[in-house]
Amino acid sequence: MLRIHFTGKDLGGVRMAAGPDPLWETILSFHRIRDRRGPLAYGEWRRETRTRLNGETTLLSALVPQRGYFPDFLTPAQGRLGFDAGLAAGLEALHATPRERIRAELALLVLERSRGTGRGQEKDPGGLLASLAGGCPDCPGRLVDALRTYHRAAVEPYWPHIRARVEADRALRGRALLDGGADELLSTLPPMLRWRSPVLEADYPFDRELRLDGRGLLLQPSFFCRSTPVVHRDPALPPVLVYPVTHSDAPAVTERGGPTLGRLVGHTRSAVLRAIEHGSTTSELARRTGVSLASASQHACVLREAGLVVTLRHGNAVLHTLTPLGAALLRGRGQAEGLYARNGPVTS
Repeated sequence: MLRIHFTGKDLGGVRMAAGPDPLWETILSFHRIRDRRGPLAYGEWRRETRTRLNGETTLLSALVPQRGYFPDFLTPAQGRLGFDAGLAAGLEALHATPRERIRAELALLVLERSRGTGRGQEKDPGGLLASLAGGCPDCPGRLVDALRTYHRAAVEPYWPHIRARVEADRALRGRALLDGGADELLSTLPPMLRWRSPVLEADYPFDRELRLDGRGLLLQPSFFCRSTPVVHRDPALPPVLVYPVTHSDAPAVTERGGPTLGRLVGHTRSAVLRAIEHGSTTSELARRTGVSLASASQHACVLREAGLVVTLRHGNAVLHTLTPLGAALLRGRGQAEGLYARNGPVTS
């Protein structure tokens, strides 16, 4: 059980991450690629990613065990800047991690592994951890290269899908925050997290108490987080709670401009897309666009099939939000109007 203790100041400091963190997703996806559970959510992704990797994950395997502790320096705060900027800034920060911190966190990793079952696994293949802890000048660069290579194979092709799921979760939490403040937000987190004011309890591999002491808490939804949330081991680091988003389907490479996209032409669906811009339930969508509830649901379904909208259930309602592709299409209305002109409107 993980117990996160809040003060009144901490409740005022609860905030949502601006989007998915590329380094958190990279590290957590490395857990998933070796985890045989959840095949419906990750099976095809595993097969595709393993093909791209050609088995070259030795250094990451040494640093990131299949379960349990991995070093905090692998997920620096600079990664929260977004996809390209966040990845570059995060890897730069990782490369610049002080040698003393690397040595201390690797010592903890070795200790944690020594407490495990082992099952005959080599703890430090090729002495990689020892070299990194010993201040090998080339090792940080090798680690950055290994993370970048793995990220390109396992995360980058699926980033629009990952970002869409995280954005949908953020929309749900944002509505909860607007409706009932931080108390409501914490009450609507996924089921493995339970808000019993002033403590947020979570399913966790072992008992741990985390006291925020006025620092607030950053909530970081994650596509590749699964079953239990994740926090930094070092209590002195800025508090971050990484928790899993709802998986409505498997991660997939986003196809742009497929045949389904042609079904979007027409003023009604354009209005529906605009109405979903900041999140909308089906009843709100019907009211905003002046169509029936059944028609609003049908239009949202078409937009979802085209990869422009994500739909998540929230209590007895469903919430529709834009994917990055849907947002891009909405921002480029001039291009969309050209598409309408070439194809003509569709009767709805």
